[in-house]
Amino acid sequence: MDGYMGSILRVNLTKREFQAEPLPPKLARDYIGGTGLGNRIIYDEVPPSTDPLSPENKIVFATGPVTATNYPSDARYQICFKSPLTGILCDASSGGYWGADLKRAGYDALIVEGASPDPVYLWIHNGKVEFRNAFHLWGQDALKVQETIQREIGDERIRIACIGPAGEKQVLLSCIINDEGRAPGRGGNGAILGAKKLKAIVVRGNGTFPIHDLEAYNALCKKIAKDNATSPAVANMREYGTAQVLDNLWSMGDIPVKNWQLGLWEEGCKNLGGKKMKETILVPHTACYRCTLGCSRWVKIDEGPYKMDGPGPEYETLAALGTMCLVDNLNAVSFANDLCNRYGIDTISTGVAIAFAMEAYEKGLIKKEDTGGVDLKWGDAQAMIAMVHQVGKKEKMGALLGQGVKRAAEKLGGDSWKYAVHVKGMESPMHDPRTFFSMGLTYAVGPRGACHLHGHSPLWEGVQDPVPEWGLKGTYPLFQSEGKGNLVKLSQDLTAVVNSMVSCYFLTFILKPSDLAAVLTAATGTKYTANSLLKVGERIMALHRAYNNRCGIKRQDDVLAPRQLEPTKEGGNAGKVPNMEVMTKEFYKASGWTPSGKPSRKTLESLGLKDVARDLYGPKRK
Repeated sequence: MDGYMGSILRVNLTKREFQAEPLPPKLARDYIGGTGLGNRIIYDEVPPSTDPLSPENKIVFATGPVTATNYPSDARYQICFKSPLTGILCDASSGGYWGADLKRAGYDALIVEGASPDPVYLWIHNGKVEFRNAFHLWGQDALKVQETIQREIGDERIRIACIGPAGEKQVLLSCIINDEGRAPGRGGNGAILGAKKLKAIVVRGNGTFPIHDLEAYNALCKKIAKDNATSPAVANMREYGTAQVLDNLWSMGDIPVKNWQLGLWEEGCKNLGGKKMKETILVPHTACYRCTLGCSRWVKIDEGPYKMDGPGPEYETLAALGTMCLVDNLNAVSFANDLCNRYGIDTISTGVAIAFAMEAYEKGLIKKEDTGGVDLKWGDAQAMIAMVHQVGKKEKMGALLGQGVKRAAEKLGGDSWKYAVHVKGMESPMHDPRTFFSMGLTYAVGPRGACHLHGHSPLWEGVQDPVPEWGLKGTYPLFQSEGKGNLVKLSQDLTAVVNSMVSCYFLTFILKPSDLAAVLTAATGTKYTANSLLKVGERIMALHRAYNNRCGIKRQDDVLAPRQLEPTKEGGNAGKVPNMEVMTKEFYKASGWTPSGKPSRKTLESLGLKDVARDLYGPKRK
């Protein structure tokens, strides 16, 4: 199969058995790889009633046809699983190098099932699979364990995806960490590996696979790499990383401040921004594999309580652990980010949970004795860091916060639900839906809960003819709800394709659907067009939603957190809130969903999902 290794590795930890299975060509054509392939596997093999932390749950690691090629930043991978945090189907993405070595080791995807009675790690190299004892690794942080395994195997070039202490303790905010701080952060995937006693997955490979039209493919990749290296559209990202959002969007009200209560904090945003980072603690660093953008950061703090040398915080982290908590000490937030990497916890959910706790503390729902003596005040960097430790160790107040804000609010009671900012149990990312109305809808109907990476629709707001190839013409002003339903639907379809290729989303900012179609056609030999890719995206999104419907998700779950619908009094979004009812109805109609929030039978069948239609609606009457 051109573009693929043509093999899926299935590992059963209970039996300590593994087998290679062929990748069905139709599955590759219909779902491409990555998220599409992983979601289809989970749909087929993990019943919606499955306990996410049971041996019956599975986690799929999937690459795509552009992985381990000359495509820019081609070492990403996607994971798909039923989330212990939300109870629904979740996918998550990570960059770095790990994905390329998994594919070169011989596999397009890895399915992990069952559970080991004792700690183990997997060593996968050039078609070989070993189960190795991990007793000596249990308890090590996620960065230390990578160093230990590299020494043990005797190869510094092996790539490792692992969990830290939080994953071992099955903290619901825990995540996998790979390549020195890269992470598929959302949904509690680290807890799944912890429940399976799987400490790490180590990969190394030098296998090859055919590209259908190598000359055309390499020419396309070269052009995309050059354009991304020189385009002014991503120049700030290259120079200042994702932290440039803090420098550039604070005046619009896009940065959440004090648990979404304020619409403006100029000084705090600039103190945490990319310019300040570059001027103070940024040091020379490498980019993700084959990337000409290089948005990732590396920081070094030489002295003081926040001394560290490691991966720098991304925008989402700077806002979640910084502006959300009214902490504008860049060194402190960088240190907290390093702690999250070591414990193996999602920085977005952790920051949201701490900000929630600060507000609950202020309002008397959390007492000082609950926090182990920590005075959990707004703006206190040491208090924020103490909570990171508690979440990572699953102790004191951290034991509650590590379950996510939805569960924490249910247990605290009172009015805490009003400031628990999540959708379907997933803590909200750091873009304000009162500034970009389409983002409010993206969060509300997001397939894994509140998410900014399943349709970054703000890129299309205020732009003339955002995607004419898919019929998205005209302009869509920021503070307008009408028209955003179809915009969000198409944005999610595009992201489903990108996450199935598997491509870095940032590198597609300057690409059209037809550009992606040309890349996939040259790689695989399957004739993709802009329109056929739209169908692929629709198929993946409908499948994901159908699984979540079977998990119990309905129309009433597609809502924003109350706090995000309270207008701010200051900043660029002062007094503005989206009309969620208008946008949701438009989205349902554009997606071919019923008013109850299910993909219609007609929609499912038109996308080749007749089996899914039967699952949702029963046998079709003759």
